[in-house]
Amino acid sequence: MTIDMKAIHDSDRTLVMGVLNITEDSFSDGGLWLDPAKAKAHGEAMMKDGADIIDIGAESTRPGAKRVSEEDEQTRVLGAVDALIPEGAVLSIDTTRASVARMALEHGAQIINDVSGGRLDREVPHVVAEHSESLYIVQHWRGWLAGSAGDVPDADTSVYANGVVDDVYDELMKQVDDVLQAGVSPSQIIIDPGLGFSKPSVEYNFPLMTALERFNATGYPVLIGASRKRFVGAALADAGIDKPNMDSKDNATAAISALCAEHGAWAVRVHDVKKSRDAVAIGNAWRAFTND
Repeated sequence: MTIDMKAIHDSDRTLVMGVLNITEDSFSDGGLWLDPAKAKAHGEAMMKDGADIIDIGAESTRPGAKRVSEEDEQTRVLGAVDALIPEGAVLSIDTTRASVARMALEHGAQIINDVSGGRLDREVPHVVAEHSESLYIVQHWRGWLAGSAGDVPDADTSVYANGVVDDVYDELMKQVDDVLQAGVSPSQIIIDPGLGFSKPSVEYNFPLMTALERFNATGYPVLIGASRKRFVGAALADAGIDKPNMDSKDNATAAISALCAEHGAWAVRVHDVKKSRDAVAIGNAWRAFTND
């Protein structure tokens, strides 16, 4: 089955990316899909529920998570890729390792979702450039943890001297420039402001989402990943909702998904595909009639 990745990249409607964590310690569903058969079934279920893309991650990026060995990451990712490609899936691989990216692309995956935006393993952009039909998600990146030491020991990575929107925009565009220098084509690039990464609270993340149209103006499609993140629960708590649970976070994520679709996001990355599929459909319709 041939998938037109240019059409995916240039989609005029917001897409839904379903999260498939093949991890032991992801913050919301760690350990649930480690078994290859369960991972395949969950991926197929998300496709049935309306996911346009399945994002496979074998290493947690939550605060405090330990790195998975390269061999374990390769084994987990390959099992899921080989199970879902025959089902016609569009697969995004959430990895910061060039070896994992190369293996996944060679086995049929179409997108590399690098949360470090080419910073952690400088070979990842080169691997993507070698696979000219693939897409590359470049996420804003300052380090593993919000407010933790980054490249400079003891530096607080959540300090934005010029404001979070301006600094994230400028730093992300620098990352894109570096990726282009590595040989990746502009037609392969998708950008992601990196919600929750070195952005520990509501005051960091909502300004970035409300600045979506500024990021759209770069000409690069924009991915938004707010699903189940801590700041979503914090926003609910600020509104007086006592002890927000996973279901209430998914409802809130669906509301964010609708707003992102209305304002032209390329895709939303979510755990509960069905809720956000319906929300995105309304956001897409709203945008279509707004533009008429």
